[in-house]
Amino acid sequence: MAVGSLVEGIQIAVSWPVIGWMAAGLLAGIVLGALPGIGSPVGMAIVLPLTVPLDPTPALILLISIYSGAMFGGSISAILLNAPGTESAAATTLDGYPMAKKGLAKNALAIATTSSALNGFVAAILLILISPVLIEVVLLFGSVEYFLLAILGISLITIVADGSILKGIVAGAFGFMVSTMGIAIMAPTPRYAFGQLALYDGLNFVAALIGMFAFAEMMKLAVQTQIAEDAVGITGSIVDGIKTVFKYPKAMFKAGVIGMLIGAVPGSGATTSTFVAYAEEARSSAADGIFGEGDPRGIIAPEGANNPTVSGSLVPTLSFGIPGSGSTAVFLGGILMHGLQPGPGLFGDQLHITYALFVSVFLGNIIILGVGYTIIPYASAITKLDTDVIIPMVIVLSFIGAFSLRRSWFDAFGVLALGILGYYMVKYNYSVIAFVLGIVLGPIAEENFFRALQLSGGGYGIFVSPSRPLSLGISILIILALVGPFLGPYIREVVDSRR
Repeated sequence: MAVGSLVEGIQIAVSWPVIGWMAAGLLAGIVLGALPGIGSPVGMAIVLPLTVPLDPTPALILLISIYSGAMFGGSISAILLNAPGTESAAATTLDGYPMAKKGLAKNALAIATTSSALNGFVAAILLILISPVLIEVVLLFGSVEYFLLAILGISLITIVADGSILKGIVAGAFGFMVSTMGIAIMAPTPRYAFGQLALYDGLNFVAALIGMFAFAEMMKLAVQTQIAEDAVGITGSIVDGIKTVFKYPKAMFKAGVIGMLIGAVPGSGATTSTFVAYAEEARSSAADGIFGEGDPRGIIAPEGANNPTVSGSLVPTLSFGIPGSGSTAVFLGGILMHGLQPGPGLFGDQLHITYALFVSVFLGNIIILGVGYTIIPYASAITKLDTDVIIPMVIVLSFIGAFSLRRSWFDAFGVLALGILGYYMVKYNYSVIAFVLGIVLGPIAEENFFRALQLSGGGYGIFVSPSRPLSLGISILIILALVGPFLGPYIREVVDSRR
């Protein structure tokens, strides 16, 4: 079955118009990633409601292509402006901008293109190769395990997110609460509707994604006094940049492994993987490195980790419905909006869709390679787009997209309300991702919670039963994730005092 699904997935990925949507998504992602303050979550959130007329497979390929393209595109503004277009490209600025100021901007951009694309399609091949193992693992999970995984996903996000752990938990719990608005999943009872018929359907999670990412980011961008430094000239050699990458195969290999492994960890993301890859390369190459002054390995490491993170992040998102970043949260929203469910379905009857996504990531990185080299001489033009034009365009598209979902003004005003909420959450260090995950995972968690109780006849012991070691293990991980950060410092203090 797996081989047949793989062949079908390849046929879908290379068919028209699917490959056209893939190319369009990559180009859009590169441009969005290159614009400081925009990035993949904003672009994906705007495009998400526009994919409603598409079939699920091309729609999801379009979204994942925007994500993949933005991972590379962020390096353009990071290198030329010292302003990363995406958070994951922040590590690239450390050596990319200094190299560009030395007159080697083309070298730096070629290094970024080659590192990102080569490691990206190697990671996609590995993803396809390990998929038979994923299928077996996913089939071990039932309603009990999926409920616990949803809780674990929120718990992990609160730990790795910036700011207070308590604030992260509050944000995730508030997202869960917002997801319960409307008619209950398992009973025809309205909740928090306040007698308003418009609230019976609840808040559309796609509108929430648009508000929290697109609208809130535009508010943040509008109040910034300076977004980027002055652009440097596009000089240097593309060929020399490509050759430089192959001088450091060890750095490439380590970056790819780090990117894929961290991407596969729920609660992580490309920002984490790129900084870890950069830090590891700086540590291991300290003897002969000039990191922070234009060392090429300082570009190879973060850029070699970013696109493998995309492949790695598909593992928890498709398998268990646990995204680890804003981009994968929007992607999960696309999966649900198109009537698909993460888990056994995507690795069973719909396995061909999963393989089509994997193949599209592979093909997409080949396209990035070609497009990246082509646009290097003209890359500075992308970074000169005026935010006074971009901000109103994004806001208008956000409202149109939200309204078009259900022809509901409530969804459109929900974008406004959640956009303002998202702006202040960022301002006061509350995790936006935890909140969004609460909204997206809330219905999944609630449905599986009630199914689990039906299986146990109403007994809560099923979640920690020794007869279900998998659910017991996940329950223990949840406790450790929530309690560990508070007990960790105390335990270290006790251990140090006994030495």
